[in-house]
Amino acid sequence: MRVRWLFKALRIVVFVAAAIAVVGFVVMALWNWLIPPLTGWHALGFPQAIALLVLCRILFGGFRRRGGGWRHGRLRHMSQEEREQFREQMRERCGRWAASSPAAPS
Repeated sequence: MRVRWLFKALRIVVFVAAAIAVVGFVVMALWNWLIPPLTGWHALGFPQAIALLVLCRILFGGFRRRGGGWRHGRLRHMSQEEREQFREQMRERCGRWAASSPAAPS
């Protein structure tokens, strides 16, 4: 039982490391293809691309868990009448954009 758990944990670690490596390579390739010709800035190395990913995650993404967002958190606990009232308020505030937004999950 313990060996199976250890093997599963090792697979997850290897998968995460491979995913970070692939995404880092993609960021490095895109940066080096686009930014130096446009701006004259230097090309990135692989460690710099990983550091840029971490920096962007800190600045723009945060480290919170993914799980729904405002729709799932706010509308999930509303009754059907409250949801409809909320949608009407959004339509009044936002006009045509709120009317064309997809319906919230039930």
